Amino acid sequence: MGNAMKQLMASLALRELWQGMAVTLRYMFRPNITIQYPEERTPYSPRFRGIHVLRRYEGGEERCVACKLCEAICPAQAIYIEIDTESRADKRLTKVYDIDLFKCIYCGLCEEACPVEAIVMGPYLDMAYEDRNARFYKKDQLLANGESWRAEIDARLNADAKYR
Repeated sequence: MGNAMKQLMASLALRELWQGMAVTLRYMFRPNITIQYPEERTPYSPRFRGIHVLRRYEGGEERCVACKLCEAICPAQAIYIEIDTESRADKRLTKVYDIDLFKCIYCGLCEEACPVEAIVMGPYLDMAYEDRNARFYKKDQLLANGESWRAEIDARLNADAKYR
């Protein structure tokens, strides 16, 4: 009978409610740890693997030699390459270089397989698309990413060079 009376008194005094309010009050005066995402970003690891990038040489020539090793090693089969048969006789080039970003698992095997470091993982991973077909990155988009993120990519590759 005594235990039942204690429970009744505790429920009438709303003890659980006051305990919850005490926890809330304690957390109100602690510093915020929330990050306002698009304006503020957490720092990424130097080995972060983001959206793919095709690189060019300093002279503007494409690095990709159409060896198709990245397509062969991709476990998700997210890369599709067609060789340009009309290209120069001394160097093979790609006519089509597509990556399906929804299939990609961002493992980085394509980057490791490339003998000339033509494809690397970029420093960003912002993928918000209004159109489902925007998930396919074509060759010109990949090359444009390489040009716009060149400084960040070069810095990351230089920092990671001793591990390659």
